[in-house]
Amino acid sequence: MQQFKKAAFYTLGCKLNFSETSTIARLFDNAGFAKVDFEETPDILVINTCSVTENADKKCQQLVRRALKINPEVFVAIIGCYAQLKPEEIAAIPGVSLVLGANEKFNIIEHLEERDKTATTATVKYESIKQTKSFIPSHSMGDRTRSFLKVQDGCDYFCTFCTIPLARGKSRNASISETVREAEKIAETAVREVVLTGVNIGDFGQGGEENFFGLVKELDKIPGIERYRISSIEPNLLSDEIIAFTLSEAERFVPHFHIPLQSGSNRLLKAMRRKYLRELYAERVAHIKSLRPDCAIGVDVIVGFPGETDAEFLETMDFLKDLEVSYLHVFTYSERANTTAIKLGDPVPNEIRKQRSKQLHILSDKKKRAFYEQNIGSVRTVLFEAEEDNGMMYGFTENYVKVKYPFDPELVNTMREIRLDEIDRDGVVKCSLVAMTV
Repeated sequence: MQQFKKAAFYTLGCKLNFSETSTIARLFDNAGFAKVDFEETPDILVINTCSVTENADKKCQQLVRRALKINPEVFVAIIGCYAQLKPEEIAAIPGVSLVLGANEKFNIIEHLEERDKTATTATVKYESIKQTKSFIPSHSMGDRTRSFLKVQDGCDYFCTFCTIPLARGKSRNASISETVREAEKIAETAVREVVLTGVNIGDFGQGGEENFFGLVKELDKIPGIERYRISSIEPNLLSDEIIAFTLSEAERFVPHFHIPLQSGSNRLLKAMRRKYLRELYAERVAHIKSLRPDCAIGVDVIVGFPGETDAEFLETMDFLKDLEVSYLHVFTYSERANTTAIKLGDPVPNEIRKQRSKQLHILSDKKKRAFYEQNIGSVRTVLFEAEEDNGMMYGFTENYVKVKYPFDPELVNTMREIRLDEIDRDGVVKCSLVAMTV
């Protein structure tokens, strides 16, 4: 390990991966490493991978090639979902030295110390995902403005298109008290906003005595954290009590939900093995809007699932057009090994998948603009970020409207009351200061 002094980290995929990468980076810091950027000739590069789509796999391979161009001697360690699903495939990528599965990634320092210095092939350490039962609390640091807090891991749902249960194992979490202690660590820093993240966070407690609603109520009591956002929650787990508390009673939870839909066709929802039908989804959206018409609602949608007909795609389009949602995250279906969907046959041609994705992206742009227009003239609270672009700074309101304001270093990482003035040409809302709230 003495030859390693500088470590860099690169994260692919979801907010959960970012929280885990940050936790692993702190392990390196405690071991005496200097953290550097990807381009700064690190001695060791840790790539935390995703494997939700085939493109994520390809991105991992491209990153390894880029790293070797920067430093041909760099030690490349691959962790994350792709590493658990296809460890031997990754080990065969030229330049990869260490591959760690789900159970081993948080022990990466020990694996580096144990590695044979004369090894000429990649060291691979992984176990069957059935052996992955521990939960490692994690939260991201480094961005003063917000932190991703991992509250849950794994999933018991086994949707037919998804590899996550195979990559992360069964649903599990720490206790509410342990999770609160992790959040209290964040509260001691300059971070103002915490994003709750996991694979299936609504399943917190797995039906036991503790549940996600109980966690939300306890987190809301912690002083020092101004805002919480719920990253994504299944519609069947988004209960009336969670909606009512976060929108009407909570002091720190913002009016913003991200609720996966995947399809507006009930036949496809059943084929995907989702745990709800479109009627429940529409009811959840209507209930949220009845309490807070200004609440932002994001939606995940998959296009090109096996057997998706033109009529079923239009069913999804029409369903989304009628819903009061604010934006879409569109995923183009890609075949993943060891999933049920790949066995269904009747694949949608790639060109049609692209066309449908384009239509949904256009719909998303329209939905977002309409939501922004509804907010013009209102007074909101924004959390300003450090990024400066052409003399402007940016931030998000509590209900997830992106705003811009002339850059002022004194405003970075502060909460300000602002008035939403007009939508600029880039789709971001120009704002003016009203008064300082914090």
